[in-house]
Amino acid sequence: EGESAYFLSINRNKESVTLDFKRPEGRAILNRLIATSDVLVENFRPGTLAKLGLDYQTLAASHPRLVYASISGFGHTGPRSGEAGYDAVMQGEGGLMSITGAADGPPFRLGVAIADIVSGMFAAQGITLALFARERTGRGQQVDIGMLDSVAALLTYQAAIYFATGSAPSRMGNRHPTIVPYETFSAADGDFVLAVGNDDQWRRLCEAAEIEDDGRFATNRARVTRYDELKPMLDERLRRRTRADWIARLAGAGVPCGSVRDLREVFDDAQLAARNMVATLNHPAIGSLRLLGVPVKLSETPASVRTAPPTLGQHTDAVLQTDLGMSASDLATLRASGVI
Repeated sequence: EGESAYFLSINRNKESVTLDFKRPEGRAILNRLIATSDVLVENFRPGTLAKLGLDYQTLAASHPRLVYASISGFGHTGPRSGEAGYDAVMQGEGGLMSITGAADGPPFRLGVAIADIVSGMFAAQGITLALFARERTGRGQQVDIGMLDSVAALLTYQAAIYFATGSAPSRMGNRHPTIVPYETFSAADGDFVLAVGNDDQWRRLCEAAEIEDDGRFATNRARVTRYDELKPMLDERLRRRTRADWIARLAGAGVPCGSVRDLREVFDDAQLAARNMVATLNHPAIGSLRLLGVPVKLSETPASVRTAPPTLGQHTDAVLQTDLGMSASDLATLRASGVI
């Protein structure tokens, strides 16, 4: 109670400091923290921090090694740079919603905040690049991430189709625009995904599913062209058995496939347990808490989920004492005046 599931999902291994940096005493503390930092990350609307003297140009003059990452809706340049950005809006503005959903239905937002997530991932990549460059040049730089840019970068082959044809791709449900069959199918007891990526896999599918191909569907080009003939035949055949039966048969034949699983099924998978993709930690407010693990596995310096998401201001005293050498009496004075 009182804790946000969204906040808990994205803030493990972080520390929380509360600081009113519009107050002179708070600004002085912030300046000292910046002086000890390699990286600063901010997500204010462009221009906001410039009014406070906290923009990259100002800070770089006194902290030339600082890597300064800015994440905003539209980036710090261009005619729309002053507009705010929100995940659902960016999924729409970035074209993702136009290609997500049934062909005869409305556009859909993805089931997770993909615009937020991918913008953060690109920011992490940009920060890593800037830190690597600093090893060579001795200087930091600004990393400018626009959510619209990030979503547009996800369009990949859909963008390529538009560039090549001049026609905007439409929604196709779970179909792939250039590979068939590559989508979901209904078995007797639920849905599963079939991903036949080449003609050899198609022949393996036909053998495992006892499908007689008279040559009409022998090549991927033919399967794409004759999709309206092929899909009903596959639907009829594949609904005869259960998901588990089909997956065992098809996987055994070397045909890529998998169940459409709910989250209970996902997190019951022994594979995720073996890869430490679920961590259990103690949270100061709610007790035992399960969190996602780290998907990047390093052989020499492995990552881990060390600390639970913090409560607001949980680490203020520790950070200011450890990093800045402030005393307990200093903190008491700052707290009494509302600076921390």
